[in-house]
Amino acid sequence: MMISSDNDDIFWMRRALALAQTVMYTTAPNPRVGCVIVRDGRVLGEGATQPPGGPHAEVCALRDAQARGESVAGATLYVTLEPCSHFGRTPPCVDAVLAAGPARVVVAIGDPNPLVNGQGLARLRDAGIAVSTGVCREEALAINAGFISRMSRGLPWVWMKMAASLDGRSALHNGISQWITGPEARADGHRWRARACVVLTGMGTVLKDDPQLNVRGVDTPRQPRKAVVDGRFEIPEDARLFDGAEVILFTAREDAAKTARLQAKNARVVQLPGDAPGRVDLPAMMRWLAQEQFNEVHVEAGAGLSGALVAAGCVDELLLYLAPVLLGDAAGMVRLPMLEHLDGARRYEFIDTAPVGADLRLRARVADTWRQLTQRVALPELS
Repeated sequence: MMISSDNDDIFWMRRALALAQTVMYTTAPNPRVGCVIVRDGRVLGEGATQPPGGPHAEVCALRDAQARGESVAGATLYVTLEPCSHFGRTPPCVDAVLAAGPARVVVAIGDPNPLVNGQGLARLRDAGIAVSTGVCREEALAINAGFISRMSRGLPWVWMKMAASLDGRSALHNGISQWITGPEARADGHRWRARACVVLTGMGTVLKDDPQLNVRGVDTPRQPRKAVVDGRFEIPEDARLFDGAEVILFTAREDAAKTARLQAKNARVVQLPGDAPGRVDLPAMMRWLAQEQFNEVHVEAGAGLSGALVAAGCVDELLLYLAPVLLGDAAGMVRLPMLEHLDGARRYEFIDTAPVGADLRLRARVADTWRQLTQRVALPELS
């Protein structure tokens, strides 16, 4: 058996990650997984996880190899997530891998699902298959942060999208905000919407902008769900977001008659009263979304809800588009309590900067949360 070099492992795992990227919009609530089977530098088969109920990446790759007339016995199988070892909508992938008889399996990250969580790799090892782990771990986690977060924390991965001027202003004091950034930045934002399981906003945005909350200009086979935080249950029943797609309304107020009318518009009303009148319990809302198998939440809201989500510890990542303009005395992005000391500031770690048209996209995340997820997907080296 020929053992690949570290550089070879990285090369082929990145090919598997590229395959996982191709199913970014289709696998939820399942993870996005890619698999490549290689012998002597030649691809025998490859595939990516199909929509729920369809085959997982390993089975797709094995079927591809079979269709090419290739035996994978003695080959190396690269997969971006630990093969499942339990019956769900499909049989355990590890059974198919064992039957195919590769000599080596290389895995990027472990699956913290309690039904898997190292058991798949243990079965491979017990069968005499060499197992290597942790190749391109950070890249693999980034593709599936939502699934890993839901399985390990009982919470979705939440990013908050904002557009602002160089001096951090998101709207004029008269409410005008369309458009601070250019068309390329807005199109990029829709790609992030398409990736998410749900797009979340607040009542202020609904009343001011009457948004559709859908994905436009992106070739996606499915739209994310729509959700609104509406503590006082004031949403207009003719709002544009009621277009037939399901809308989740989080409220703190009971109104049976209005609930019935909105249910006829395919709305789902969820009462989660917080500790103040007319306020939704935001952490409970995130737990509810995870229980409903939402992996990733895309927030586009005004300064009030954005600040409340940050203050409640509900935001894992910031997705910020900065326009090369100064607006001066105008509305800010996030409304938070005034600080007396800098050590009370909420801190993030920059992870990416990229020009998008005339604007700049910045991404930052809560470093401690990311480290916790990284620890949850780490697996011992078995080879």
